[in-house]
Amino acid sequence: MIAPPQTSPDISLQEKGKLDRYRWTILSLIFFATTINYLDRQVISLLKDDYLAPMFHWSETDYSNIVVVFQVLYAVGMLGVGWVIDKVGTKVGYALSLAVWSIAAIFHSAARTTLGFMAARGVLGISEAGNFPAAIKTVAEWFPKKERALATGLFNSGSNIGAIIAPLTVPLIALAWGWQWAFIITGSIGLLWLIFWLAIYEIPLKHKKLSVSELTYINSDKESIAENSTPQEKISWFTLLTFRQTWAYFIGKFLTDPVWWFYLFWLPSFLNKQYHMTKTDLALPIALVYTMTTFGSIFGGWLSGYFMKKGWPVYKARMTAMLIFALCVIPIVFAQYLGQFNPWYAILIVGLAASAHQAWSANIFTTASDMFPRKAVASVTGIGGMAGAVGGIIIAKSAGFLLDYYKSLGNINTGYFVMFIVCGSAYLLAWIIFNILAPKMKQVNFN
Repeated sequence: MIAPPQTSPDISLQEKGKLDRYRWTILSLIFFATTINYLDRQVISLLKDDYLAPMFHWSETDYSNIVVVFQVLYAVGMLGVGWVIDKVGTKVGYALSLAVWSIAAIFHSAARTTLGFMAARGVLGISEAGNFPAAIKTVAEWFPKKERALATGLFNSGSNIGAIIAPLTVPLIALAWGWQWAFIITGSIGLLWLIFWLAIYEIPLKHKKLSVSELTYINSDKESIAENSTPQEKISWFTLLTFRQTWAYFIGKFLTDPVWWFYLFWLPSFLNKQYHMTKTDLALPIALVYTMTTFGSIFGGWLSGYFMKKGWPVYKARMTAMLIFALCVIPIVFAQYLGQFNPWYAILIVGLAASAHQAWSANIFTTASDMFPRKAVASVTGIGGMAGAVGGIIIAKSAGFLLDYYKSLGNINTGYFVMFIVCGSAYLLAWIIFNILAPKMKQVNFN
C-alpha cells in the first residue's frame, strides 16, 4: 500500500487550484449508478395499470404485496449489504450489488405469475440496498470532509433524475416493443455501467491515474491520515450498536426517510383527490417537484461545505445546515390551505419540503463518514438505511389505514392533513434527538 504524502492537512488556495479533479470522475460513476437504481425500481409501477394488472389479473392487494416484498427485503439488504461492502471493499461490493439488481430487473420480464414478480422484486430489493452504503463509502474514500456533503448531494440527485427519466422512457419502450423490453433495456443499462466501474474504479491509494497533489488533498483530514496508517480490520454490527453515534444516525434515518417514501407513493394520489388532477395533469407537477429536489440535494451538500470553508467546525456546519432544512419542511402543514387559492401553491410547498428532505439527506448521509472511520462507513450507512426502510413500511401502512379511515368518513383530505403534520415535524424531532445522542458528532475510536 502506498502511504499518503506527509504534508500539512491545510492546503492553500493556490495549491488547491492546481489539484487534479479525478475524484469527480469517480463521483459521476456513483451518480449514474444511483440514477439507474431509481430507474429500475420504478419500472413496475409505470407498467402496472396499462399492462401488468390487466394481464395478470392483479388486485390492489396483489400489487401491494409485491411492493411490500421489495420494501422488506430492501430493509434486510440494507443491514447485510453494508457489512459485506465493508468486508470485500467498495469496488467488488458495488459491482456485486449492481450486477445482481440489474439481472433481477431483467428477470421481471420472465415472470408470469404474481409469485414470480414477488420473487424478482425481492431479489431487486435486497440487491438495490447496496447502492447507498457503497456510494457513501466511495465518497468517504475519495473526498475530504469539507467536500463530502456536496459530493453526496450530487450523487443523491441521481435518484431525482431517475424519477424523472423513468416516466418519460418506460411507457414509450413498452408501447414500441412490449412491456418485457422495458425491464430488459433498463436492467441492461446497469450491466453497461458495470464495465466502466470495473475499468475505472480503485481506492485512491492504489489508483494509477491519481496525482500526488490530489491524493494529498483527499487525505487532508487528520483522521484520514491516521486511518491510512493503521490496519483496516472489520467492525461487527454488535460493536457498532454500542455507540450512541450509531443510534443517532439510526433514529435520524428512521424518522425522516419515510417522509420521502410518502411523497413518492402518495403525491399523485393527493393531487388527484384534493385537486382532481388526472393522469395527464399530473405529469408537469410531479416533474416540477422532482426537479426542485435535484437542486435541493445539491444545495444541501454545498451549504455545509460553504460553512466549513468559512472556518466552521464540521459539527457546527453540518448541524446548522440540517436545522435550516428541518425548518424548511414545516410549511408542508399549510399546503392544503394555500392550495385552496391555487393548486400550484400546494405543489410548490410540497416541492420545497421534498427539496429540503434531499438537502437534509445529503448531510445526514455524510454524518456517517464524519463520525465513523472508513472501515465502518458502509455498515453504519446500511444500519441507517435499514431503519429508514422499516420506517417506510410503517408509514405506508399507517398512511393507508389513516386515509382509508377518513375516506370512510367522507373526508380523506383530513387524513392527508394529519400525514403532513407528521412529515412537517419529523425532521426537527430527528435533529433534536441526533444532537442529544451525538453531541458535537464526536469521532468514534475503535481502539
